[in-house]
Amino acid sequence: MSSLEELNRPPLKLVGGMPIIGPFADNWENVERFQARGDDLLISTYPKSGTTWVSKIVDLILNGGDTEESQKGAIFERVPFLECSGPGVPSGTKILNKQDFPRVIKTHLQVEVLPRSFWDKKCKVIYVARNAKDVAVSYYHFYRMAYGHPEPGTWEEFLNSYMEGNVAFGRWSAHVKGWWRMRQHSEILYLFYEDMLEDPRREVQKVMKFLGKELSDEVVEKIVKHTSFQAMKNNPMANYSTFPCMDHSISPFMRKGILGDWKTHFTVSQNERFDEYYRQEMADTDLTFRM
Repeated sequence: MSSLEELNRPPLKLVGGMPIIGPFADNWENVERFQARGDDLLISTYPKSGTTWVSKIVDLILNGGDTEESQKGAIFERVPFLECSGPGVPSGTKILNKQDFPRVIKTHLQVEVLPRSFWDKKCKVIYVARNAKDVAVSYYHFYRMAYGHPEPGTWEEFLNSYMEGNVAFGRWSAHVKGWWRMRQHSEILYLFYEDMLEDPRREVQKVMKFLGKELSDEVVEKIVKHTSFQAMKNNPMANYSTFPCMDHSISPFMRKGILGDWKTHFTVSQNERFDEYYRQEMADTDLTFRM
């Protein structure tokens, strides 16, 4: 039996009030007990917000721009996914607990349910946020091809679920706002996907500064080149083509990576309804996005 058949689109489960993929919830006890270390670096995002992109940037910066070193394993092996667990997939906690060198860790958890040890150890965090409409579209196509998620239904049905927070990792607004508030109390570099698209070199330099690394202009340009959307889409170590539980014939993991793709999906009425929903959800924050 293949891992796709084994998964069979299990229902979401709640952990700490947050919906999460069923097999991830089954390993939740190990996630809660996870012991962070002071030299851990956490990369956090809501799904489909540039996680793989910033992970690859960080991996190259920490390796001094050595692209050969960065190609020695898939990005999901080099930056393990903390809460990941399921048939045919070793759990993120198991992988991380075996690593004895400084770890770079990926998570999609809301700030309130992140294991306490990350705060106790004062770990550095890089958070990437992307505008709500493009996330909705990208997440819909991801749901279609990633069999660990429930059936997405039609675009209209998925958009309703997304607005209600009945998708894995809950409401987009709760996620981005929670981490935005936490940056006032912790060492968090809060990046925006749209800024990364606008000037990738500038954003790479922000990450370098945050990590306390100095690299030559030549190396920075090399990192920008190797982390472009097209370069990563064509790179089997970055495009998740070797990861189980995904059907890339339905939709590629790395689909478009652009700003404004929501305009090809939202109807006029959906957009009007979403804009009203968005105004209500974001009324209590100074966090703003470009769409």
